[in-house]
Amino acid sequence: TLDDEEEAKEKEKYNIVMTNVGEYINVRSLPDVNSAKVGYLYADCGGTILEEGDGWTKIRSGNLIGWARNDLLMFGEEAYNYAQEVGVYQATVNTNGLRMRKEPNTESGIWKIVGEGDVFQTISEYTTDEWIAIEYGGALGYISADYVTMEFVIDHGETLEEIKEREIRERKELQQRIVSEGSSVIGTTDEMLLAALIQCEGGNQPYEGQVAVGAVVMNRVKCPAYPNTIAGVIYASGQFTPAKTGKVEKLAQNGVKESCLQAARAAIAGETTVGGAMHFRRVGMHEGIVI
Repeated sequence: TLDDEEEAKEKEKYNIVMTNVGEYINVRSLPDVNSAKVGYLYADCGGTILEEGDGWTKIRSGNLIGWARNDLLMFGEEAYNYAQEVGVYQATVNTNGLRMRKEPNTESGIWKIVGEGDVFQTISEYTTDEWIAIEYGGALGYISADYVTMEFVIDHGETLEEIKEREIRERKELQQRIVSEGSSVIGTTDEMLLAALIQCEGGNQPYEGQVAVGAVVMNRVKCPAYPNTIAGVIYASGQFTPAKTGKVEKLAQNGVKESCLQAARAAIAGETTVGGAMHFRRVGMHEGIVI
């Protein structure tokens, strides 16, 4: 019946958990604090409910499946609303030669041509049924909604195996960079990588905001719940869309704005405009420092 369908949709809508912690929680193989850890679920990460137990919930978050303590999670409407706040909509282009326009109409100028597989984080307040708004070089760009696939994305956890593989990969990449470039340029390379991320995430923000992006990365580097290198944090699974799409790497190779490079150097030196914050997002209902 219609009532049954609506009830099923409502149940599916709220079949979600979000972390209710500042850093991370352990996910275990069994609903017991003495059972083996299978991975970590970080702050602002979420997952779906597989099974409910006494004080514990079995969840799936990315490839991570295991039990987490209920007192460290949000449930129901609270979890759903928080996911809407911290999650993002991503638009994946499904055709080649798509024009990114300066205004939401076919008569406006063109910023660039994008291709199949390109992924963009959308800006909801300017998106319509016909046009998807995205950020481009500190301005807005628009792509036709007819040629993209939309997906709502929230950050997910990592299994111990994924963490181990990531750390091995980071060590190999570091060794290759030392062989090809020399150990003396490693710091400069990290500077450039961080500066590229800052430009992607905050290139249109004031210098204070650019330092804030860099400080968030450096705060994660210092936190045991995250990788202990700049590259590791930037390329961690599900964290920064520009890293996933290759935009960070391209910018790092081609050069970045001077202010972003200065902000990266300041953040690496320990400067912060946001204290120990390890997350940033567009202004919304969430409390925090507004820049």
